[in-house]
Amino acid sequence: MTEAFLEHVLLFKGLYDRILDPVAQRWSLTRMELDLLLFLHNNPAHDTAAEAVRLRQWTKSHVSAAVHSLKARGLLAAQHPDDNRKTLRLTPLPAAQPILQEGREAQRAFFQSMRRGFTPEEELALEAISEKIARNIRDAMKK
Repeated sequence: MTEAFLEHVLLFKGLYDRILDPVAQRWSLTRMELDLLLFLHNNPAHDTAAEAVRLRQWTKSHVSAAVHSLKARGLLAAQHPDDNRKTLRLTPLPAAQPILQEGREAQRAFFQSMRRGFTPEEELALEAISEKIARNIRDAMKK
């Protein structure tokens, strides 16, 4: 089971990359830049660079570089609320909307490909099992 599970994780990532990479290339973005925009769009309650780093396990330097580049291109606003220099709130700007639309469509295509042939019951079971695996991994990482 262990080897097969790891192989499956790599297959998920491979398909996700194959579907999302062309979107990034079409918009002349790095994958980190596209991933950050999509993260912010999909997780509006987690609108800080620190949350992106924590939840996605990205490196601070990669997020920082993506923020700098996206700001320079007019795709992202980054503000320190209430003169708090440690917190950086990130907001995709209207110019990013076509990129986000295409990125979300690519994400939907990925999930449709992954779930093809599943019954509604199987989808619910997959969701429950995935949550349990994620919880176990988070607990193990705390040790």
